[in-house]
Amino acid sequence: MNTLDTQRHTGAHILAAAVYDMFPEAQFGVGPTTTTGFYYDMLLPRTLIPEDLELLEAKMKELIKANLPVERAEMPIDEAIDHFKAAGQDLKVELLADLKAHGTTNFGEIYGDEEDAHDHEEVQTVSVYKIGKFVDLCRGPHVESTGKINPQAIKLDKISAAYFRGDQSRQSLQRVYGLQFGDKKELKTFLHNREEAKKRDHRVLGPQMKIFTISELVGSGLVLWQPNGALLRDLLKKYLWQLHQDKGYVQVETPHLAKIDLYKTSGHYEHYKENFQVKGKDEDFMVKPMNCPHHMQIFDDNQFSYRDLPIRYFEPAIVYRDEKSGQLSGLSRVRSITQDDGHLFVREDQIEDEVQVIASIIKEFWKNFDMLDGFWVSLSVRGEDKSEFLGSDEVWTKAETALENAAKVAELPYKRIEGEAAFYGPKLDFMFKDVMDREWQLATIQCDFTLPERFNLSYIDENGDKQRPVVIHRAISGSLERFIGLLIENTAGRFPFWIAPEQVRILTVNDSDEVMTYVSKVQEVLNEVVLSQPLKYNEIRHTLDESGESLGKKIRTATKEKVPVMIILGNKDVDNQTVSIRTQEGEQTIPLTELSEFLKGL
Repeated sequence: MNTLDTQRHTGAHILAAAVYDMFPEAQFGVGPTTTTGFYYDMLLPRTLIPEDLELLEAKMKELIKANLPVERAEMPIDEAIDHFKAAGQDLKVELLADLKAHGTTNFGEIYGDEEDAHDHEEVQTVSVYKIGKFVDLCRGPHVESTGKINPQAIKLDKISAAYFRGDQSRQSLQRVYGLQFGDKKELKTFLHNREEAKKRDHRVLGPQMKIFTISELVGSGLVLWQPNGALLRDLLKKYLWQLHQDKGYVQVETPHLAKIDLYKTSGHYEHYKENFQVKGKDEDFMVKPMNCPHHMQIFDDNQFSYRDLPIRYFEPAIVYRDEKSGQLSGLSRVRSITQDDGHLFVREDQIEDEVQVIASIIKEFWKNFDMLDGFWVSLSVRGEDKSEFLGSDEVWTKAETALENAAKVAELPYKRIEGEAAFYGPKLDFMFKDVMDREWQLATIQCDFTLPERFNLSYIDENGDKQRPVVIHRAISGSLERFIGLLIENTAGRFPFWIAPEQVRILTVNDSDEVMTYVSKVQEVLNEVVLSQPLKYNEIRHTLDESGESLGKKIRTATKEKVPVMIILGNKDVDNQTVSIRTQEGEQTIPLTELSEFLKGL
């Protein structure tokens, strides 16, 4: 077996062997694989410094070049305990003691797929692997010899602290992260993309472009939108509504909180009871963590017949989640979340058609942001552990079958993923890649037979009897916060012209009367330009830089703020009735009469 995960597993052991060579007194914790390589937690006689990574990496490459066998041996567990005790490996002894007493090291919950966790009750023997003089407790598998590892595809990355077994009351270990890929090119691509991501970081560019602000006084994860950001949000909402308004949707609006009873009825309370709560004079409320229970109440206040269905509600609404402060990050993880939410109440025979329509909206939206190529869809269903999911097996089988059939009819490139469903129903999660080959899940379609049951929703069928509707939850962009963060990073702040908050900035060489009069004439042209695609009736949004700074300073400021088009006007432009245009592609001068068509072509 020589899969990349196996190679990474061996890479972690080669790192440990290199550390053992440098620090024979080191104690070793665990060394699992990651999505980009591996890490190893160790108790060392001194604190590592960045220069140590170069030394350790060189030692690793020496071990790889030596092509040492990776030798596996079975050992009775008591003998293994004695062996590691004699070697001074107290951390391994503790793991083995737990393995002997409980049949597991209990590391699965903390480290994920922990390499030395055993799932049987009574452990008689354990496996160890030897590389040179270094012996490690491990379940494997590994490659046959160190020479099977490509030394050019490995790089030690960083050092951090980590508590043994994730317990803050325990000793702090040093964690060394390593990167490992299939070949040198893949490693180089990853490093390039990571550096590119730093340059594109929305947490830097967003405030620089006057999109958003995070204030410690307001609170972490609570975004303050600058004028450019507020305008961008409004444009996105208008575009999303434009995609829905001719497809039978109606807009609704709901309050920011509700009685806790609402969420107990919906079943959300047990999942969100630690969320923000408000003590009223007579009743207790919760700041809403989602919109769907509110929309259920709007539906329930009407008497619909089978002819009325589908009922399609659209609401880009703010919801709130009390995320842990350490998990908050820019716009990617926030406490105040604007969901471009939609809920459809349909008959069972309408599910396939509605999913196709929603899928077409999702495709159109993401195509206009150049992220549709190579997308795939996760059909997220229940796993073996069904205890965390609401509803009966019959309801879940019906919902999963309906959604999978709909995905087939819509010809979506889907994969069935076990255990990733929402707690109330299966879903289709759309996965997109950005320019740095990062994968994002934002759009979703969820099929729900459970909430209509819990709220006792009904419509009247053709025989005059009450029937239960099915609810389809859908989001096109995901949250506007996360989408805007992605948009900034994917475009490096250079938004598509049609969605840029400020599309054109006029810069003057001087403020003479002739030039300022000509500015007014140019502004008249800009005010008459109407773009039709993708966002209809989108008049050109333009400003005039009246700062009094030099032209060079004005250009630098507009460039820093990522304004797509600069129109530079001076006396020569007045005389020739032209405009000098500066974009990312370069500069050109065109007649004023051609300005409108030029902008329409961007």
